[in-house]
Amino acid sequence: MTLGRINKLETFGSVDGPGIRFVVFTQGCPMRCKFCHNPETWDFGTKSANGTANGSFEISAEDLLKKALRYKPYWGTDGGITVSGGEPLAQIDFMIEFFEAAKSAGVHTCVDTCGVTFRPTGEPFAKIERLMKSTDLLLVDIKHIDADAHKELTGHGNENIIEFFRYLDRIQKPIWIRHVLVPGISDNDEALTRTRDFIRTLHNVKRVEVLPYHAFALSKYKELKIDYALKDTQSPTAERVANANEILETAKYTGWKE
Repeated sequence: MTLGRINKLETFGSVDGPGIRFVVFTQGCPMRCKFCHNPETWDFGTKSANGTANGSFEISAEDLLKKALRYKPYWGTDGGITVSGGEPLAQIDFMIEFFEAAKSAGVHTCVDTCGVTFRPTGEPFAKIERLMKSTDLLLVDIKHIDADAHKELTGHGNENIIEFFRYLDRIQKPIWIRHVLVPGISDNDEALTRTRDFIRTLHNVKRVEVLPYHAFALSKYKELKIDYALKDTQSPTAERVANANEILETAKYTGWKE
């Protein structure tokens, strides 16, 4: 039995996959995205960057599923469980146990991942292959199509993330792409066009969404005593959001889970 370290639970999520979802936010992420709105989930241990407790807890897959199934009557035909983070795939052994148990219970499973932990060979790849057998849908994000700009934005390059996208396409695993539009970073036509051209090469995309950047998490950074690199960045205008939607061709994707 593998214990998962969890930051928080959301019992009636409506924006993290189809229908009403039981959303699990895992603790720990190797990325440091400048626009991250969950910095309290970064650290893999029990302490946040400022040395205080981050409120995370450990739980078995069996016990977590029991908590989730209490809300199953509210999910309808489309809802289910979504695991977000943090980075869920950083706890892949727990994810395998949890999703295999969820599928045995007839639950629709979704994982919200940045893909940074993907490795195409060896034991890590074997574990990904096993997890994908019990995963119905992935929520993913091309944070920046340019590798250098991606590293500047997140602390990591995007090469293995792009490789992860291509793997998901090969196995025809449904994905929803959610692209955060950040003025001065990802909100430029050249990057958006390159992102669109990459998305066009994929055959498993069910939805593409533009998520306008906002600074709602600024108070969290202040509380955690973490410098917020984008504190002077404004949200994109409605015109720029519309422009991104047009370039990324979001209207042509239905968003259905299958």
